[in-house]
Amino acid sequence: MTYAGQRRIIDVDSHLIELEDFLYQTATEAEKAAIPSMLDQKPVIQKRERLELGREQHAARQSDPALAARFEAQILDNTQVGWGRLGAFDPAERSRALDLFGYEIQLILPTFTFHQFYNDPDPAVREAGTRALNRAMGRFCQHDRRMRAVGYIPLGFGQERALDIMAEGLTDGCYTFAIDTNESNDAARSYTHRDFDPVWAKFVECGIPVVSHVALNGHYDPVSPSFRNNGRVFHEIGDDAPAGEVGVLTIANSVQLFLGAMIFDGVFERHPALRVISMEHGCIWLPGWLKMLDFTAGVFKRLRPFAEAPSETARRHIRVAPFAGEPVGWVIDQVGSGMLVYASDYPHPEGSADPIGKFEETMTNCDPAVLDAFYFGNMAEILQPVGA
Repeated sequence: MTYAGQRRIIDVDSHLIELEDFLYQTATEAEKAAIPSMLDQKPVIQKRERLELGREQHAARQSDPALAARFEAQILDNTQVGWGRLGAFDPAERSRALDLFGYEIQLILPTFTFHQFYNDPDPAVREAGTRALNRAMGRFCQHDRRMRAVGYIPLGFGQERALDIMAEGLTDGCYTFAIDTNESNDAARSYTHRDFDPVWAKFVECGIPVVSHVALNGHYDPVSPSFRNNGRVFHEIGDDAPAGEVGVLTIANSVQLFLGAMIFDGVFERHPALRVISMEHGCIWLPGWLKMLDFTAGVFKRLRPFAEAPSETARRHIRVAPFAGEPVGWVIDQVGSGMLVYASDYPHPEGSADPIGKFEETMTNCDPAVLDAFYFGNMAEILQPVGA
């Protein structure tokens, strides 16, 4: 029996825990020279011993079937070293992990390698890193149709280069792409400007959803630095999580702004088949945000017409992945059964040791049709299931 059991499940958010040479394996010589080492990142430096332990564990279980079986039996143990979890950086093991989970499709994103270039001030470094990342992600997933590689498109480069990077990424095996929620340059054009319509049209032409993932926010920080000067210890969870309690509280601010702009600036109206998935921004904000969309439309109703309530546009075009532990059943009661989708966040520990159990603890009033929509149906409308 798989972890999914009798459920049909599409997992919209999972990750690699990459080794330090992940980008260099597929990078050109020029790209290798431009891309900084993964080991220079502060989070990785702090965890270098865990990386080496994960590498040793992987090597050991390749020649020890009994040890491999123990790791398989503990696949949901989120206290294990991230690099040591099954399929963290080995594509063949990742296929085996999917066998054990029983997921029909799993979208897969990077973890540490993305930050090798994302914050670099040199656009040449960012472009080299982007192209190498898309190539590496595509190669990792190329052998298994269940594994869908999520690459990256830096829209800040402008629509022409963004389209070129997208075309190359698709050729290199990416299924779809994550984008920033906002432009970090205050003088640049919004991604909702008509100049970017060719990019959104390409997503539609390819039949793939846009991915919006936490931390890809154009360096947007909703929390003023003054809030850290509060006379108390500042707590950080680490990795790509927002800093401090107030940071977590505002984790969805950037995606709310982005999705609201997509609606009010007419992007979804111009591209009726466009779909967006929000990942690791949580879902508890969703009911109030939908209400605020319609309230805002009411404020402006004398200045501009709306063909439909903006909340209805949102329901049709947007899917949201909750955090394990959020009150998913309550959110569904408020917004309906069509917007939320399952995400394991494997092998990140915040996905919990039992994401299905954590979700269903709060879904006791959901009938089988609602559960099926959450686990499978809401994404099956967007992603082509294996064997369909």
